Amino acid sequence: MQASSLLKKQITVMKIVKVTYTVQPSFAAKNLENVKTFVRDIKALDNSSIRYISYLGADGKTFTHIATFDNDEAQAQFLALPSFKSFQQQRDGSGLERGEQLDMLELAAASYEIF
Repeated sequence: MQASSLLKKQITVMKIVKVTYTVQPSFAAKNLENVKTFVRDIKALDNSSIRYISYLGADGKTFTHIATFDNDEAQAQFLALPSFKSFQQQRDGSGLERGEQLDMLELAAASYEIF
């Protein structure tokens, strides 16, 4: 496969999703616990096609998650995790202070290999 074809395949297949939201202060600790639970389950999948990172803002209640998937199958495997589904249900039912903002990103540059 030529380099240009390989690059095109990588760009069109890889998905990067950024989600930011703010929970009620009273739910922040539980949300953090739920995030840690599903991240532990992501690690247990041992799927190198999933890269996931979550950040907590300085206010202690705004969360930013960045998920990078090498392919659709990896994303489907992630979305099917029972702990992730539970996290979403609890978060959405908690009465978000600021609703979910979802952004689809494209890789511009990186100082390390993504996949």
